Amino acid sequence: MSSRRKEKFLTLASLDYSNKSKKELQDMARKTLEDGMHGLCFSPYVEGQNPGDQLTEDQIRRRMEIIQPYTQWIRSFSCTEGNELIPKIAHEYGIKTLVGAWLGEDSEINKMEVTNLIDLANQGFVDIAAVGNEVLYRGDLNEDELLGHIYTVKNAISKVPVGYVDAYYEFVDHPRISEACDVILANCYPFWEGCDMDYSLLYMKDMYQRALGAANGKKVIISETGWPSQGTNLEGAFPSYENFLKYFMNTQKWSKEDDIEIFFFSSFDESWKVGSEGDVGAYWGLWDKDEKLKF
Repeated sequence: MSSRRKEKFLTLASLDYSNKSKKELQDMARKTLEDGMHGLCFSPYVEGQNPGDQLTEDQIRRRMEIIQPYTQWIRSFSCTEGNELIPKIAHEYGIKTLVGAWLGEDSEINKMEVTNLIDLANQGFVDIAAVGNEVLYRGDLNEDELLGHIYTVKNAISKVPVGYVDAYYEFVDHPRISEACDVILANCYPFWEGCDMDYSLLYMKDMYQRALGAANGKKVIISETGWPSQGTNLEGAFPSYENFLKYFMNTQKWSKEDDIEIFFFSSFDESWKVGSEGDVGAYWGLWDKDEKLKF
């Protein structure tokens, strides 16, 4: 890394918000949003819904209209239960798509997810295909099982890059997975590793560099990163409205200055996440559960 780039990054990592009022931070965040972002993870589930519930075209379309002015790409997580409508509707609104097949322990659901992902790709609705999300991290499938699904998709579609989404370090630990992927889709969360907000951007850059090392020259996309706006702290990582705004702005500034492709997590708050992530799970969205922008 050149000294110039290092100096620029260190400056960016320590942006001084100390004299900014809450209103000033809100105005800065709104300007950042209006300047646009590379990508946004799409949250389709409205209050009272859970994964497994059937999504409607109306709810997907309504939320797509809200985010359309601000993002070039969206990321979806499944190809069943109405999620398969997301990439079709996104393309209607001129948004590119990172489309995920959700893999887990149920082989029949996995088969349906993969089949639908292939169909969507061959119909032209998929710009990047993601085969699985944090499957290795959760331990739902072993490496050979996951590789089988990745190669099934790669052999069935053409002209669409195929990747797999997981925590950045899983690509270091599983070189066969990195080799199978056309693109490395790395989740990078300083919050979930207890990192203090003040050091979070430097920490994420290190995560990104580790994924780059595992990629062996392939493109690395940060497929998820974000910071919760409220909830219980995790070691030195404190959720707060101000930290949420600062992290969003820092991330987007880095994305633009260093041309890093990032999918920010997430578009809308989703209460169902509390079950698996604790109270912070419900508060990752730029918009709240009632589809109101938080700033």
